[in-house]
Amino acid sequence: MEGENCSKVTEFLLLGITDVPNIQGILFVVFLAMYTMTVVGNVGIILLVWLSPRLQTPMYFLLGILSLVDLCYSTVTTPKMLVNFLIERNTILFHACAVQLFAFSLFGTTECVLLTVMAYDRYMAICHPLTYNRVMRRTVCLQLVLAAFLCTLFNSVLNVTGVFRLSYCGPNEIQHFYCDFLPILDLAYSDTFATKLVLFISFDFLTISAVSVIVASYMSIIWRILAIPSSQGRLKAFSTCSSHFTCVVLFYGALFYLYLRPTSSYFLEDNKVASMSYTVVIPMLNPMIYSLRNKEVKDAMRIAIHKRHWGRFMRPLRLFAPQLRHFI
Repeated sequence: MEGENCSKVTEFLLLGITDVPNIQGILFVVFLAMYTMTVVGNVGIILLVWLSPRLQTPMYFLLGILSLVDLCYSTVTTPKMLVNFLIERNTILFHACAVQLFAFSLFGTTECVLLTVMAYDRYMAICHPLTYNRVMRRTVCLQLVLAAFLCTLFNSVLNVTGVFRLSYCGPNEIQHFYCDFLPILDLAYSDTFATKLVLFISFDFLTISAVSVIVASYMSIIWRILAIPSSQGRLKAFSTCSSHFTCVVLFYGALFYLYLRPTSSYFLEDNKVASMSYTVVIPMLNPMIYSLRNKEVKDAMRIAIHKRHWGRFMRPLRLFAPQLRHFI
């Protein structure tokens, strides 16, 4: 009978990126710098969208939500990875692993759906500019974001519950630097066929639906841009969606490389590199892409710094200054 004479696993051992001590020190410095840039960049975008009157549009509202998701997405895995570089035994409790996997799935799938919503926003802005403000008003954007979150919440609960209802009795070494679905399922004592089937069906349905909407949106956008008579008009129209298109290519490129490769070409080191790209690198790059490739963001940043709009953010902190001085 399944489960008899089974000593249940209470913690997992994360094998991490590498076990070479000299390389671990270098990787700690590199990833600490990258995570710092991720936090600064995404928090900066969130504050800029919140404070700048120039960015009070649906596109930048969604960008602010994307930055929040990127920040949470990176925070789920990177701090634990950094700690593991400094300690000898990289363990994570069974329930902590479940929480990490749930948060990783939630924010990862939320970003997937959010990029789709942003593609639809660009489609409306370029292909239907006269009705854009009426259709993509703030309440509609909030509803779309809420629907995306509820959809990904259900998906994450379903998949993570399926993984952790299985029995884990034998080896507890996860061949990864965080808790991911497939490395954990490889350690299960129970039959994993049904769980993997549900996992792949839900993943395929979500990604195929998202990619279909993105592809359809950009085909319409390209067709519309090509119909613009002046080259300057085409360039201006394309510039409004180039940042989002770059983020989509980076995110889905890493995702497809990781999950849609043939089993025969699956290597652990390649898996770790691909995972680092969309858990560490992409959340760091997204704010840079929107800052460097978007004139409105750069102008809003310049005005915010010049006119000191950041004082609105610092005002609540000043209210606590007397109390802080008292304790100090």
